[in-house]
Amino acid sequence: MSGVKTKAAIAGALAALMMSTSAFAVDPGYREPDADHTLVIDTNKGRVIVEMYPQLAPAHVERLITLTRQHFYDGLIFHRVIEDFMDQTGDPKGTGEGGSTLPDLKAEFTIRKDASFPLAVVGRPAGAVTGFMGAMPVQSQVSEMSAITADGKTAAWGLYCQGVLGMAHSFDPNSGNSQFFLMRGTNATLEAHYTAFGVVISGGEVVRKIKIGEPPVNPDKMLKVQVLADMAPADRPKVQVMDTRSPQFQALVDQMKKSKGPDITPCDIKLPVKIAGVEDKPEAAPTPLITQGLASPTPPAGAGPE
Repeated sequence: MSGVKTKAAIAGALAALMMSTSAFAVDPGYREPDADHTLVIDTNKGRVIVEMYPQLAPAHVERLITLTRQHFYDGLIFHRVIEDFMDQTGDPKGTGEGGSTLPDLKAEFTIRKDASFPLAVVGRPAGAVTGFMGAMPVQSQVSEMSAITADGKTAAWGLYCQGVLGMAHSFDPNSGNSQFFLMRGTNATLEAHYTAFGVVISGGEVVRKIKIGEPPVNPDKMLKVQVLADMAPADRPKVQVMDTRSPQFQALVDQMKKSKGPDITPCDIKLPVKIAGVEDKPEAAPTPLITQGLASPTPPAGAGPE
């Protein structure tokens, strides 16, 4: 074989290898998560994959990526876990009073959006629009409000549905640092009071298996947290989630409205997810809205939800 042919054969083999390890066929109506903004959280109870959205909270997304790449979260416990509410972690002290050496973050509770905001509409409650940006449940003021606002835009914010990622803070809303929480249930009272900036796309059952307590006895922990894009191709989970811009998603919404009524919300919808090599098992339906008790129990001090 000539040198030119040999080089061509090697190049072809390398290309095929890269295709086999880093790419896979995405089914119609599905998409791959944004690898640069997706966290893979391996806990002692299993793996949780969280897609984050800098469109909603750029500083908060950047903070979790920065700390993840510093291996800050590896080995930290879930120090505050409340049934049907949330799993809180990210404190190196494990008490709810600790944080990183980085400066605290300003709140990013809401954003100002214009007509280009990519919202897949699910419902239109009075004076509002609900839907998804990617896999993230979102609510917005109606677009007609833009005609009377100074900037020609309307407000939007993440909904605290089951699986949503939020940033913990103390009584000062601008005190978010490293502690975050994953929702075990739905709680609308947190909306626009805590920064919501991501959602669990796989591993919701793991979130609900984390041991309960404030603090738990023998608490569960995050063994290792990685950015999906940083993982070696051979180790990277091959994930695809239903694309909320697709006809398949619209068909899912239409089917749910027929079976449950027209007033469904994004919190009623569990987006289908496929992981290569993992049997597709439907997760439990989202937990109903919490209506009793304190929406956000008061911590002794530090960066827990108020």
